[in-house]
Amino acid sequence: MEAIAAIGRGTLGTVQTLGNAGLFILYALWAAVTPPYRFKRVIAEIEFIGAKSFLIIFVTALFTGMVLALQGYYTLSKFGAQGVLGSAVALSIIRELGPVLCALMVTGRAGSAITAEIGIMKITDQVPALEMMAIEPIKFIVSPKIIAALISLPLLTAFFDLVGILGGYLVGVLMLGVNEGSFFGEMIRATEFADIYGGLIKAVAFGFLISWISCFIGYNAKATTEGVSSATTNAVVMTSLSILVIDYVITSVLL
Repeated sequence: MEAIAAIGRGTLGTVQTLGNAGLFILYALWAAVTPPYRFKRVIAEIEFIGAKSFLIIFVTALFTGMVLALQGYYTLSKFGAQGVLGSAVALSIIRELGPVLCALMVTGRAGSAITAEIGIMKITDQVPALEMMAIEPIKFIVSPKIIAALISLPLLTAFFDLVGILGGYLVGVLMLGVNEGSFFGEMIRATEFADIYGGLIKAVAFGFLISWISCFIGYNAKATTEGVSSATTNAVVMTSLSILVIDYVITSVLL
């Protein structure tokens, strides 16, 4: 009976956490669309989440495209189909690797920082201080981060796609000698608009997940150094797993 009771308590706790997370994001979204609007906060968060992630996104995308071209070339060469290397690289990056790897990189760099920032604000009593100044904490802290993530992730994903294709071009055409016309011709022929907007839909969903999970876990972290550390770890793990699960769901729907 004790084991059954433990399962019941765990289930109820999970349902309660999911309910609290749902109410949290609904209130944050409502606060985001009601005045007063904090455009400076949103711009600052876009700079933090988006602009400061460009370097890590550039490096990740470049070497992802290069590895794809290298592996793809030696696989396709077994069938004499090196000419379709461009389409293989482009579709792999645009459909899957671009949005997923970009989201995972942003999770590791910005998502963890968001959770830690909000947790530290609780430790240092900055959240109660905002309430004493008649400033709604969720509207001031959380809503700008959600808007910034929704804007930044699609832009970063598009940048990732371009750099990844460039990396594939450098290896496939310049290093391995694939015909440049075939590389870009097959890429243009095989890539459809549905592939592009499908990747952008994933980017928007991932941006929403990153901001939601990171902010919620940080906002509900225990007001101790250990609590903030644990919350940061949990946020990165939960966000990464959620990205992979939602990626499968969206891919299934789009296909």
